[in-house]
Amino acid sequence: MIDEFTAQFEALKGHVHTADTPARAVACILAVCEEAQATCLATAQLPQAIETALRDAVATTSLDLLTQPYAAKDLPLSIDKAQVGVTGIVHAIAETGTLVEVTTNDATRLVSSLPRTHIGVFHERDFIHGLRESASTLRKIFTENDQDCVVSFLSGPSRTGDIEMRLTLGVHGPEIAHALILTGEEF
Repeated sequence: MIDEFTAQFEALKGHVHTADTPARAVACILAVCEEAQATCLATAQLPQAIETALRDAVATTSLDLLTQPYAAKDLPLSIDKAQVGVTGIVHAIAETGTLVEVTTNDATRLVSSLPRTHIGVFHERDFIHGLRESASTLRKIFTENDQDCVVSFLSGPSRTGDIEMRLTLGVHGPEIAHALILTGEEF
């Protein structure tokens, strides 16, 4: 399913990466930050191995790292400082190149929607072929979180068109979208 997802996500102007270790995942995240000339990085709902490795790696750079928990009183301004947002993803839909993000608080959703660049991180076992396959997982999540649960379907960079039929990326969300597929067992 990696090939099908990659073809669809890239057709939507997204970028796909794979990493088989936490160190390689962090190297990918830092490379995206460098490309974006980021001075601040925000994260939410990442696998613990990546969160820990990222915290250690960022400590040796000039990059500011924002992590959970985010204080509600500081939102959205605290996350708006970040040029790159990195979030954990529940599912990746291969047939449409879509990332399925589930959040139970505004901060996580802001991490994927406010920065100009978003990186969605998920394990290859989280691939599903189509939307219907996510129903049981989403039903369980909604049952466990009956309030403040939001599902976002992220298909490449944010896009909008105007009356003159000109497509513009990044108006209502990230201008640049990355998917980072974790392929190793260390996660």
